[in-house]
Amino acid sequence: MKKFPIAKSRRIRSTSFSKRVESHGVKAYTVYNHMLLPTFFTSLEEEYHHLKQHVQLWDVSVQREIEISGSDSSELVQLMTCRDLSNAKPGICYYAPLVDLYGGLINDPLIYKLETNKWRVCIADSDVLLFAKGIAESRSLNVKIFEAKIDILAVQGPKSLKLMKKVFGEKISDLKFFRFDFFEFNNIKYLISRSGYSKQGGYEIHIENLEAGLDLYDHFFKIGSEFNLKPGAPNLIERIEGGLLSYGNDMDIGDNPLECGFDKYVNLESNIVFLGKENLIRIKKEGIKKKLMGVKIEGKSISLTEGKLMLNSNNQELGELRSAAYSPKFNKIVGIAMVKKDFCKINEKFQIKLDNSIVSGEICNLPII
Repeated sequence: MKKFPIAKSRRIRSTSFSKRVESHGVKAYTVYNHMLLPTFFTSLEEEYHHLKQHVQLWDVSVQREIEISGSDSSELVQLMTCRDLSNAKPGICYYAPLVDLYGGLINDPLIYKLETNKWRVCIADSDVLLFAKGIAESRSLNVKIFEAKIDILAVQGPKSLKLMKKVFGEKISDLKFFRFDFFEFNNIKYLISRSGYSKQGGYEIHIENLEAGLDLYDHFFKIGSEFNLKPGAPNLIERIEGGLLSYGNDMDIGDNPLECGFDKYVNLESNIVFLGKENLIRIKKEGIKKKLMGVKIEGKSISLTEGKLMLNSNNQELGELRSAAYSPKFNKIVGIAMVKKDFCKINEKFQIKLDNSIVSGEICNLPII
């Protein structure tokens, strides 16, 4: 298939680190929140192996942060998500699905409560800013909403703690999973969360001072050779194996959080008020009709750029393949599929058409093990 470059324009923004990323030899980008997200520097498979053994520095500034403040900020944030945030505390990262009036997924961000009336919503790939503004205007809420000028660097991989201690000191060892705190480098404070889009462990550094952030980026590579630090990006193979879902790929507004396995983040019994609550109560009572599942497919290459790929058995559609990649670990294609509930059975067999050939596969759990 012929490849075409992405034409840069004001519709598609670079990040503060794009020049640094390009100096390291980025091979491809995708577009995420109207910005350039690196996808790989050498190859997906080579970077997959490196990520699982060493440490990488990612430019994930595309994870934009919507800041919401004001006396009604807590009410607005709760209206947006089905997760109960009534007892949210500063210092904790809350994975919180956002839903519309019908229970459809708007986004699946991490939400940070910075102060009593100040929140940041670190978003996946959809226009949460407009969603939040629409709710606030319709309900005349006293809030201020804007996209904060914050860029994010992710340090990911099993050697991430050693690298982070060398830069930010021993105190970072005390930071627990899905927690955040402030740490200093060269007299500049950074909000750092123990989080990231991989299963290998790591941190996300939230940067407000651009000049200091560029110095920090360069410093990582200056001292990172002893840990085999390399530039990287969210790895398609690793995140599918780990069951890390991607909004816009694995799920979208046509799916609800119960279908996506987010049951523990859907608080229907509490007294909280959020958009879509009545519809999610109804959906849970009636039972979901489809569910995200893992799949394993015989084959070594796949492209998802040419329309829908359906799972079939005995001339019946079982579901739709949403994401897929060849896995060196399993020596076959692994993927994430939205499967009709009746077929959500481990080892359920199916066929799928890839490159004009019919190949076999089976349903499995997420994460894929």
